[in-house]
Amino acid sequence: MKTLFFLLLLGCLTVSYSQEIQKDTLPANELNEVIVVGTKTPLHEKQFKTLATVDEFLQKSNKIDLIKRGAYAWEPLINGMATERTVITIEGMRIFGACTDKMDPITSYVEVSNLSEATVASGQQGATHGNTIGGSIDLKRKDGSVQRPGWDLALLTGYESNNNQKIAGAGVNHKNDSFYINTDVMFRDADNYRAGNDKEMLFSQFTKLNLSTTSGYKLTENKLIEGSVIFDRATDVGYPSLPMDVSLAEALITSLKYELKPLGSKIVNWESKIYFNTITHTMDDTKRPFVPIHMDMPGWSDTYGFYSNVKAHSSNHHLSGNVNGFYNRSVAEMTMYPSDPNENLMFMYTWPDVRTLYSGIHLEDHWQYNSSSALTFATTLGYHQNEVASEFGLQSLQIFYPEMSDTKSRFLKSFSTNYSYEKNGFVSGGGIAFGERAPSVSEGYGFYLYNSFDSFDYIGNPNLENEQSLEANIYIGKTYKKWTAKVTSSYFHIKNYIIGIPDANVAPMTIGANGIKIYSALDYATIWSNDLTLKYAFNANFLWSSKLQYYLGKDNDNENLPFMSPLSYASSLGYSQNKWNGILFVKGNATQTNFNPSYGEDRTPSFAIFDASVGRKFNWNANRIQVNAGVENLLDAYYSTFTDWNNLPRMGRNFFVNISFR
Repeated sequence: MKTLFFLLLLGCLTVSYSQEIQKDTLPANELNEVIVVGTKTPLHEKQFKTLATVDEFLQKSNKIDLIKRGAYAWEPLINGMATERTVITIEGMRIFGACTDKMDPITSYVEVSNLSEATVASGQQGATHGNTIGGSIDLKRKDGSVQRPGWDLALLTGYESNNNQKIAGAGVNHKNDSFYINTDVMFRDADNYRAGNDKEMLFSQFTKLNLSTTSGYKLTENKLIEGSVIFDRATDVGYPSLPMDVSLAEALITSLKYELKPLGSKIVNWESKIYFNTITHTMDDTKRPFVPIHMDMPGWSDTYGFYSNVKAHSSNHHLSGNVNGFYNRSVAEMTMYPSDPNENLMFMYTWPDVRTLYSGIHLEDHWQYNSSSALTFATTLGYHQNEVASEFGLQSLQIFYPEMSDTKSRFLKSFSTNYSYEKNGFVSGGGIAFGERAPSVSEGYGFYLYNSFDSFDYIGNPNLENEQSLEANIYIGKTYKKWTAKVTSSYFHIKNYIIGIPDANVAPMTIGANGIKIYSALDYATIWSNDLTLKYAFNANFLWSSKLQYYLGKDNDNENLPFMSPLSYASSLGYSQNKWNGILFVKGNATQTNFNPSYGEDRTPSFAIFDASVGRKFNWNANRIQVNAGVENLLDAYYSTFTDWNNLPRMGRNFFVNISFR
């Protein structure tokens, strides 16, 4: 804790330099995406489904796929890489799930009522808040300091027919010259959903309550202090593709921010934040009808952290610097209850009270050397330390690693250089990068973690080396009259690629498991991600947009990597005029042929899904009512995709209506 205190003090005292992102002179980072999320932006009124979940908004990204284990808490993939290879933050705050089965991604602890947008960064361009391989997602809330003065009231309600989902929410916002406060609440309750052909998916229900408050006070004209709290509680969450459900997933996310916007200075913005979050996640199988042996699997994750981010400009250099750090405690247990009451309970740590300490610095220089061209140089340096605090957990792992120490320290590095060009509607660019990451808690210290996808028990490996990535990316685009087209491509050569390898010398613990896999490092693996976006504006009212996506992942033996997207497509025709808007939507995948049975994958057939929605806005004095209704999976297709755990069928035909009053 002394070390943590020193890091916090350092973060508050360090002055690094950053650049102001001036929209009139600084081209956007063309490898990053900004997705409108939530109910706190005017643009949300033109969304396909205005009260969609955060997951549904994220899957619009060209870089994101989602692993679905049920109707709730989908796990984001960036460039085909899962959460251990990416960084997901809420306004820069590091948060870590408490579930060994990854049933609680960070995106599951927020709601659309909290957020305004999500910034998706690819590869090393997502290393601002920590070391990554695949990229990052930063979920952002609306800036309350710039909202209009006065009171604002919002009432939200919705209904979805397929799983009888009821949605209710409310928000109250207020701002005056020196003070603002934003509060909101959202509640969702859903029964089992039905796949195509009216097949009920048992254990797919969920109930979720989310509360959020953000309040700020303007100390002077250029100094602001802001506090925020998010409380999220999900209960009775079913996961039909897993052997266990979740009785409780609860998060408390808090932060205190100080922001300084100097006047008449090259340093144009300095923001510092301290934060704390705690997550409790409890898996159990008490509602399953046939269980060989009953188990409880609770997990806890507590994180204390800070960052200090400074922005400045000097001539044609736009500079940024971010000093950040966190201290995380992750614990997970498993208790087995034999059917014979005379037998003793069996207990073990699946995460043996692992403490992670990280401190890092990110520096970036965006050099706008002429009106159309720019170079961006960035580096991230980080110190990462794990400690196993449980003596019992340490002794359990020492069965496999007798010489194992209770601590492991690493130094992590990231470097990137990118070029961008923009002139007369033509954009292009590319870059090269190097990045490293440390093994996750499961990869380094997990103990008999059952993976129902391939039916193996997994054991961590504290001796793993840093995973390292060499990355190259390129993009090119053109806007001409009514047309816009853009293609991007990224290639990753990943050394010491961490993945589970079968070990026939160790017996599994789970009844019926295929065996044991121990996390090991392949010599290397490669991932090639590609996407194409097309848009055509017929006139001021009609817009057609379409995207194609294809990934290819191979290991050093030329075997396929898991969860690589086949050719997938999405196309929509949108209409907007006066108070009306509507969308026709089609999406689908080609047949997945690049699968790998050793990871539990199989061939998934091609499919095409049709959706439609219409919206109407009504103005009444100073009030506004937005009504949005539509249908998903119009033809009630029965299908699953390459990211559906154990070929879990997706939802069938679903009618919905969303209503908001402001």
